[in-house]
Amino acid sequence: MDRLRVFSGSSHPALAQGIAEALGIPLSPLESRRFSNDNLYVRLCENVRGTDVFVVQTFSPPVQDHIFELLMLLDAARSASAERVTAVIPYYSYARSDKKDEPRISITGRLVADLLETAGANRVLTLTLHSPQVHGFFHMPTDHLSAEVVLADALRERDVSDAVVVTPDIGNAKRAAHLARRLNLPVAAGNKRRLSDDRVIIDGIVGEVHMDTAIITDDEIATGSSVWELLNLLQREGVRRCLVTCTHGVFTRGAVERVSSHPLVEEIIVTDTVPVPAGQHTDKLNVVSVASLLAEAIRRIHLDESVSALFT
Repeated sequence: MDRLRVFSGSSHPALAQGIAEALGIPLSPLESRRFSNDNLYVRLCENVRGTDVFVVQTFSPPVQDHIFELLMLLDAARSASAERVTAVIPYYSYARSDKKDEPRISITGRLVADLLETAGANRVLTLTLHSPQVHGFFHMPTDHLSAEVVLADALRERDVSDAVVVTPDIGNAKRAAHLARRLNLPVAAGNKRRLSDDRVIIDGIVGEVHMDTAIITDDEIATGSSVWELLNLLQREGVRRCLVTCTHGVFTRGAVERVSSHPLVEEIIVTDTVPVPAGQHTDKLNVVSVASLLAEAIRRIHLDESVSALFT
């Protein structure tokens, strides 16, 4: 482990610090600042020649700044003769841009993957891609972990014996089924149609939801419109309380307050793949950490051990 280096970009230093602590090593120092013309400047403040470098940078707002900073850090590590450079991206936000569903648009999920390789990444470690097929955009070894084990452990500490796991979108049913299987619970899925970035319609549910408790699960909550529509539908179906869970709590436009205000919502459980925006914390929000999960993956990658056990 003496040849392992973990650097943190500016997007989520608290998570990077948690990963380093779980590994039992200090974060390696770096310098990041802006010139007067707004250009970024980064420098690794430690020798990385012949070492195994991991750069932790999640794609939280401002996303474009954080992506470019990551590219510069990867390039700096490669130029400094690191033996291997791994980009650790807990939240790969451009996984939503996975297909050309309109004329003359960019498939940005693939574009960013190509940029990472060009910048010097030899490997990528990420969590819960919005579209699993984005995994195929990377032309390098990529470990796509799931936060289900972390969320399931948190849910086991609550009373969910009489519950059903529900996802707002049938397209996410497979992922919801994996979580339900861990908890030995039934699963259901909403029939969602997206009208715009912040407007959706859920006009039915596939599966049985006549339970006292529902566990709403999704890979990401941004505006909270999908969760809000599902909550209203579950309320009409007679559900009395809901636990809302997701991997990536992006929470834009006051989403935490909005979801928390619904009478069914007892608690919102999210992981720390992205930092919760300032002013978005409420008494109903509980953040559980994926630092140990990512640290174990980093340890196994560094020691050339199998990472597949973390997938199950």
